[in-house]
Amino acid sequence: MNVDGLFDVSGDVVLVTGVSGQLGGEYAKAFLSRNARVFGLDLRPSAGSLAMQDEYPDNFMFCSADVTKKASLEQALQDATGRFGTPTVLINNAAIDSPPSAPLEENGPFEEYPEASWDKVIDVNLKGVYLSCQVFGAAMANAGKGSIINVASIYGLVSPDQSLYEYRRERGEVFFKPVAYSASKSGILNLTRYLAAYWAKRNVRVNSLTIAGVFNNQEQDFLDVYCSRIPIGRMASVDEYNGAMLFLASPASRYMTGSNLIIDGGWTAI
Repeated sequence: MNVDGLFDVSGDVVLVTGVSGQLGGEYAKAFLSRNARVFGLDLRPSAGSLAMQDEYPDNFMFCSADVTKKASLEQALQDATGRFGTPTVLINNAAIDSPPSAPLEENGPFEEYPEASWDKVIDVNLKGVYLSCQVFGAAMANAGKGSIINVASIYGLVSPDQSLYEYRRERGEVFFKPVAYSASKSGILNLTRYLAAYWAKRNVRVNSLTIAGVFNNQEQDFLDVYCSRIPIGRMASVDEYNGAMLFLASPASRYMTGSNLIIDGGWTAI
């Protein structure tokens, strides 16, 4: 098989959850530009999703769906299959976290972290992946073909570095990176291994992609401490995980399942 064939995704039907987010849209465009058909799921379309529908009217379809509701995902599967056929690639990208601008209780001490916040993050980030795999992964297993890529995080492998936020505490803010995001991303790693073993004989591969922070116009004080902490010296650009996605979806990784591919600028190497 030549190099082009190894990374050929032109016959794939790719489902991307969280397609309206910063990275979800990038993943979708990477596959569309290589002639795959993409079915994008999110609660609401973004400007990027609408632009993809205009640019790729035959190969892209947006679907309003809630990853925390199985019935919503079952309807999405029906819509995707009716338009493009049985999915062959599932990218579980949808996730939420408490942003730096969230209310004090969201980013306060662990001892005071709200139970409702924990439930909301776990519901989307972990339950959402579990339900998406149940619905779309089952369709792939029944068809005897598929690749599932679960998006994980460096904070699923190591604890958040709370020293990154010392600059905020020095200016009088009470700020700690919350616990729920890390717990949810850790759970994804073993869910990936479980499903890889479970579906191996049905030709459905399941891998996770662990990523680090992506530049998104963060405040300079944060960028200074983050970039000094990471060996490569900068945050990722928005398109720098596309190659890994294409690799995990394509025949290039056909003997790879139950693995966790880490692309983090060296964060977890030290």
